[in-house]
Amino acid sequence: MPEGPPTGGRAHRDLERYAGLFASRTRVMKSSAMRDLMAITERPEVISLAGGLPDTSTFPAERLASIMSKVAADSSAKALQYAPTEGMSAVADCIAQVMAEEDTVIDPSDVLVTTGGQQVIDLVCKTLIDPGDVIIAEAPTYPGAVPAFTAYQADVVQIEMDSDGMRIDEMEEALERLEREGRRPKFIYTIPNFQNPAGVTMSLPRRRRLVEVARERELLVLEDNPYGLLRYEGDPLPTLRSLDGGAFVIYLGTFSKILSPGLRLGWAVAPVPVLQKMNLGKQESDLCSSSLSQMFVTQYFAEGHWQDYVLSLRDVYRRRRDTMLDALAEHFPAEATWTHPQGGLFVWATLPDYIDTTDLLALALQSNVAFVPGRAAYLDGRGGSSMRLNFSGVDEHAIREGIRRIGEVVREQVGLFATITSRPQSGQAPMSAPEPAAIDQELADVLHLPKRDKRERRAE
Repeated sequence: MPEGPPTGGRAHRDLERYAGLFASRTRVMKSSAMRDLMAITERPEVISLAGGLPDTSTFPAERLASIMSKVAADSSAKALQYAPTEGMSAVADCIAQVMAEEDTVIDPSDVLVTTGGQQVIDLVCKTLIDPGDVIIAEAPTYPGAVPAFTAYQADVVQIEMDSDGMRIDEMEEALERLEREGRRPKFIYTIPNFQNPAGVTMSLPRRRRLVEVARERELLVLEDNPYGLLRYEGDPLPTLRSLDGGAFVIYLGTFSKILSPGLRLGWAVAPVPVLQKMNLGKQESDLCSSSLSQMFVTQYFAEGHWQDYVLSLRDVYRRRRDTMLDALAEHFPAEATWTHPQGGLFVWATLPDYIDTTDLLALALQSNVAFVPGRAAYLDGRGGSSMRLNFSGVDEHAIREGIRRIGEVVREQVGLFATITSRPQSGQAPMSAPEPAAIDQELADVLHLPKRDKRERRAE
């Protein structure tokens, strides 16, 4: 009779048994903060503002059934077969349509279809990174990239951000310092549109300068752009790929946010030599992405209404963003700050620096609400007083209630701090946080935002 899973002391003994077999890189592997929360947030009583979840209930069930029936009736043998590693040519044509919506013209033969956008990050690291190699990234950065970077044992240099995105001047200073040390970054990782987790968008002058720096120094840039079509206000900005023309930018896209994450389909467009190496890396990983998913996308695009669905998502998510901003203004303390994203799925909120959001999450979960603590977006311990809040995955009522619950827990912590320090709470007199220790000043959060109205309130 087979034995059950090990528990308690048995698990510890088994770990010792296999410890000598593990590769050295397993010692630095980290679990994704979002993945850790998935089991908890699947509980129906928990309001999850944690994941980067699109609202898949907005896709009509009858349309899903119709597309799947069409694939089964017309192409079942092909849908159940292996596909080319680089992906089906028909899907590459669909990807070219998506990128053309952002005025980014590509040759479909330059596309590598991947198993979600996450695989692009993994393949870029697999292709370029040896242990100790340098990656330049934003601070904060996508929490899902953090485990990938650490698994490949990269040295990640994070560059501060403000309301116009990554500080390119500080990036150039870091590049100069690294050059003096004889170190050359393998690539620069950026999410220029509605950044995850900060919600800010890189300005046009900074985009242009980033591309110029990449050309001058012959550095690759990994442009992660899952949210570019989810803009709710303001004018679209050109992609880094369109500014670069394909010489040094690796473009990452995905169907997860504009169609469905369950399809697990993303893509990369890269300089040909880099794409060829990534193709070899993908062969080693999974041979090819799902043929069934690729056939689904092909049929979906053949109907000619995919832009209409994206427009409907914009309307839904715009309302939810506004609901979250209003709820933050109502329920968070005056000392809190948060970003006002022009698109995407996230708001980045920062609390007084005496509140640690990792500890706060444990208290929030007792009230059946979840968020991503800020430290998950850094590799050096920063972000302790910040949190990422997702507004796309639940309806407006749940957003209001979730923010109310978090705000209640935060107010309790503010009140406790005021009691301990004998300082008045907000509303009685202006309250300032205690002087942080030297290390806290060094690792202070980096988003400095302009004055805001009711939805965008700052501390006095």
